[in-house]
Amino acid sequence: MAKVEWSAGIDHVSGALSKPGKNGQHSCAKMLLGTHRTAATQSSDCNRLYLRKKVKRTTPLKPKEVAIRQRFQAVRAMVAARKEDLSKVTQDQIDFLAQKDLANGKKTMNAYLWLVCGREYDESQD
Repeated sequence: MAKVEWSAGIDHVSGALSKPGKNGQHSCAKMLLGTHRTAATQSSDCNRLYLRKKVKRTTPLKPKEVAIRQRFQAVRAMVAARKEDLSKVTQDQIDFLAQKDLANGKKTMNAYLWLVCGREYDESQD
């Protein structure tokens, strides 16, 4: 990852700047990808440039990696369900606003819901 400053008149670029060809003698396995972060954050660095290449995993997933992936998938589903649950929306907004300005408070509603649902998931696994 690299921080990028585009030339004058270009605020941001989002997407592939070059793609690997599918065939031909000049095809390569690398891709140049520019991204522009739109999510709420406290950092002013919002442009990134990545050089991606195809990678094949040579080792099987470790049990800890599987558990992390399962947790992410479960918490993601919990966050999505909680956003749609009208019985919890009002209280979630009140709780979010109460912690937002604290030193370690989450600054976006999405981050707050991930924290709450992550805690719920961890408690259910103990």
